[in-house]
Amino acid sequence: MTGRIAIFTDDAGWHGKQLRLAFAQYDYDCEYVSLTECRFDIQANQSVIKIPRFEQKLPDAVFVRGVPGGSLQEVVLYLDFLHALKLSNIPVYNDGHAIERSVDKGMTSFLLHNAGLPTPLTWVLRDREQALAIAENELKNGHLLISKPLFGSQGEGIRRIEKMTDLLWLAASGGVYYLQRFVHCAGAGFSDKRVFVINGQAVAAMRRRGKSWLNNVAQGASCEPIDLNAEVAELAIQATAALKMDYAGVDIIQDKDGHYSVIEVNSIPAWKGLESACDVNIAQLLVDDLIRRYL
Repeated sequence: MTGRIAIFTDDAGWHGKQLRLAFAQYDYDCEYVSLTECRFDIQANQSVIKIPRFEQKLPDAVFVRGVPGGSLQEVVLYLDFLHALKLSNIPVYNDGHAIERSVDKGMTSFLLHNAGLPTPLTWVLRDREQALAIAENELKNGHLLISKPLFGSQGEGIRRIEKMTDLLWLAASGGVYYLQRFVHCAGAGFSDKRVFVINGQAVAAMRRRGKSWLNNVAQGASCEPIDLNAEVAELAIQATAALKMDYAGVDIIQDKDGHYSVIEVNSIPAWKGLESACDVNIAQLLVDDLIRRYL
């Protein structure tokens, strides 16, 4: 074998197997490792970062397929490992900074807006009375709201606020309120677009059609092939650049007036649903990019 790759994941599953096959094309062997198993040993004349099965030599590169949840201290430690590896000149794909920017929905919304990209009207705050006043005002003006956890994925913990009585259960997530104006999508039913971007190129896209207003595949949305127009592709590329990612899954919605908004940028996107709608080997494209640019 040419070298060895660490794939950080707690559940290798289908995605891990696809990556292992793709790396094997370049004669690289892969080991699946959980960030929960890593540690720092800070002492003289030794490698400080300890990764199971890489005791003798650190990996040639790291592919991040999952960062475990946990307490703030635990998550900070997992990100510390990613930062330390990069500072040790080990390529990390996506790196810790990219994951920090996208795992925090408040920072994602700020960075998209700061880059001049269209994203729904959003409020992120600590004060409950202010959150209730914002929600009440939005409802009075005929707008629905989405309440999301600041940290979360696959549609978990997201609720739609439709009427005044819904405000009774408006709850903070970890003490923080993240409220976003609901976007009524163009066309019949509920749908948005997922665009997969690798190294500044939109390589695949699909329409996610939800059973309800939530369009996450993990929540039962179906995947349909689409022709990717230049405007949507460019928006996805710019969103990925704004968050400084090697690759991303970018969710874009078109409203009733035909305007597009970026609603999510995922630094650890799944692609099984995407491949069911597109004849593209995403794992191979990701590995091609990592090897070409970093190894």
